[in-house]
Amino acid sequence: MYSFTCIIEHRNRKRRRVSENQEIEDRLESLILRVGERSTSSVESNLEGLVSVLEADLGTFRLKILRILSECAVKMPEKCTIYTTLVGLLNAKNYKFGGEFVDHMVKTFKESLKLCRWDAARYSLRFLADLVNCHVISATSLLQLLDTMIDVSNEDTVPQVRRDWYVFAVLSTLPWVGRDLYEKKESSLESLLLRIEVYLNKRSKKHHNALRVWSVDAPHPQEEYLDCLWAQIRKLRQDNWAEKHIPRPYLAFDSILCEALQHNLPQIVPPPHHESYEYPMPSVVYRMFDYTDCPDGPNLPGAHSIERFLIEEHLHHIIEMHHLERKDCAAQLLDFPYKSKIPLEYCIVEVIFAELFHMPTPRYIDIVYGSILIELCKLHPATLPQVLAQATEILFMRIDSMNTSCFDRFVNWFSYHLSNFKFTWSWEEWDSCLLLDPEHPRPKFIQEVLQKCLRLSYHQRIVEMMPETYAKLLPVPSQPNYKYASEEAGKLKLYDYDLLMHICNI
Repeated sequence: MYSFTCIIEHRNRKRRRVSENQEIEDRLESLILRVGERSTSSVESNLEGLVSVLEADLGTFRLKILRILSECAVKMPEKCTIYTTLVGLLNAKNYKFGGEFVDHMVKTFKESLKLCRWDAARYSLRFLADLVNCHVISATSLLQLLDTMIDVSNEDTVPQVRRDWYVFAVLSTLPWVGRDLYEKKESSLESLLLRIEVYLNKRSKKHHNALRVWSVDAPHPQEEYLDCLWAQIRKLRQDNWAEKHIPRPYLAFDSILCEALQHNLPQIVPPPHHESYEYPMPSVVYRMFDYTDCPDGPNLPGAHSIERFLIEEHLHHIIEMHHLERKDCAAQLLDFPYKSKIPLEYCIVEVIFAELFHMPTPRYIDIVYGSILIELCKLHPATLPQVLAQATEILFMRIDSMNTSCFDRFVNWFSYHLSNFKFTWSWEEWDSCLLLDPEHPRPKFIQEVLQKCLRLSYHQRIVEMMPETYAKLLPVPSQPNYKYASEEAGKLKLYDYDLLMHICNI
């Protein structure tokens, strides 16, 4: 009896210990995930407190902490510099843990490449690069990795999209670490950029015309995505790699981080191409606005400023993460962390239309973008409807040269949007289109929009919403056709006698 009681007590103690450990793990995960979010204290003080907590628990929960931090690096790229600062502070206090984390991130990076998880691979590379700023990884070993990735651009008998992606991954990483590499390894950095330029000058761009939204470049050139990013990187290099968008909390801890020992990245060889691999397709950078379109408030960054790339990438990521919940997506877009520095409404509208008009097909169905824009208008009724109206006017004025597929998407979106706002629109401003040939894209657009609106309403409502001058563009009213009530009904057979006899014989 005594031994049985001891067994029961032992099991209860074990169960309590497991339960306590699970509670601690959940608390650690919550603290790590929430670091850097809005609170009464600064990001720096939050990081200091979290480092103290994690340092005390490293002995027991080392693997758990490693897993959470590596997942945050991939799944929360918008907080990249916060987590690299956290890893840097932990490395300064525990060199062994810093080495284990670097090994863990390298493993994550290699697995992402092998499994064709291209976004995860790019975010992992960015995280490793930013660890150079936090004195966790040496600049020399990072440059060796970047050079190895650029080696892929010289591979033969592989698809160009493979070579393009590896170059894009390196270019999109440089805004985070370019300044540090420029100060420490300027000649090596210039050599890397020269190799990239050689590749970009010789690559084929036959796909460019097929991916354009408009057939003309006025007023905004439609640049191929790698060419545009390369121009932005060159502008950043001219500015001595100084950008104004990426938060860098590790600067506040420079005196601590600079004393830490650094780790070297191991040799990382990209996996060879396999015929089953699918790479991201090329694209054309969509532009709708420039600084002259934003009358009040902060200026819109230039098309070749690196800030424009960083802002757009962040907004695209928010849409990707929240597109299934339109209300959350709209709230997250409007809660953009740097909204006081940019004309946020213009940036959001441009990015959403960039997704809608992406060629050859958008990432999501049309109604995803339409529903997000509706929620945005509801959340910011004072500003966003005006920006959206301005965007619609720009699209209508340029519709003559719009790609046919994008024309159809524009029709679908505009009719759906009107149906959610009582079909209200200032049609009088488009009266000039009535003087054009009926087959011209502008009157044709209005005609097709009204046809779509008819499916979302009824004919009399469409007639009432339109000025009388637009009568020739209105859809024809649909009428029931009951043939037995017509004048010719007496000549109609009620049944086919031959067919009836055939059925009876069967």
